[in-house]
Order: sequence, then structure tokens, then C-alpha cells
Amino acid sequence: MLPALAACTGLPDGTRAVTGFELDRYLGRWYEIARLDHAFEEGLDCVTADYARREDGGVRVINRGVDLAAGEVDVAEGKAYPVGAPGEGRLKVSFFGPFYAGYNVLALADDYAWALVAGPDRDYLWLLSRTPELPAATYRDLVERAAALDFPVETLIEVAQGEACAPWR
Repeated sequence: MLPALAACTGLPDGTRAVTGFELDRYLGRWYEIARLDHAFEEGLDCVTADYARREDGGVRVINRGVDLAAGEVDVAEGKAYPVGAPGEGRLKVSFFGPFYAGYNVLALADDYAWALVAGPDRDYLWLLSRTPELPAATYRDLVERAAALDFPVETLIEVAQGEACAPWR
């Protein structure tokens, strides 16, 4: 069982997490700009992730999204802890009891304005921004970086963050 759990918190083969990562600078609100779709976010737009310190030194994670068609808000609270070498952009995240998954920052703006994040394998990928919109050139660059790492970018879903989200903010 331990090898399976270790694999769940690992990095996708052939990728590396950023170094010089400062967790305290990463805290705060992030807007999901695009993702590879998966069951736990299916149909959600206006997705945000809020990260704050926990008393135990970990990170409190609040993911929030809206099913715009149904007008329903979905909120999930989890916890995260750094893994890997100090200063490496890697966390293990849990929303379901003792089960953790890898959260790997593969690219990060110097000013922490955007991030390219992967799960433990190539089935999970997120393009995140500190603002609801990401400049088109930055978006293209992040997609190209992900494609170069063999992520299936042709199946990326762009997440609505505009006017439709205003009533939910």
C-alpha cells in the first residue's frame, strides 16, 4: 500500500517541480483559467482555490466552483503539506481523509502571478492565475510548456471567469 500512496503524491514522469518555491508567497486566491477535466470538477466554472496557513504548519485549501447551468456552488475543503526537498514546488493535498495526491508546480511566474500545476500524472493539469483573466500570450506559453511535457493539451477546458461569475464572487 505504501508504494501506491507514494505514487499518488509523486510527479508525472519526465517533469520537475519549480525550485526556489516560497509557500507563503503562494498562499491566497488563485483563479482556475484552464484544466484537464475530471469528475470532481466536472461542469464547474468560476473556479477558485484559496490557500491559507493551518495551525499545524500545513495549508488549508478551499476550492470553490459554480455549475452555472444549475446555479449551484460546489465547495471542497482540504489540507496540504509540503513534500520533496525544501524550496521545491511540491505539496501533497487531501480532500478525502488519509488519501493524498500530488500537487506539483511545474512553472511559476517570478511574481507568482500565474502557475502551471500538475497532479501525480498527466491526467491532472491546471493553469492558474492571481486574476480572473490571463493574458493571451501567457496562456499560449503555458499551453506550449504543457504540450512539451506531453500533457494532452488538446483536451484542456477553458474555465469561465468573466461576467457570468460576478453574482457568485
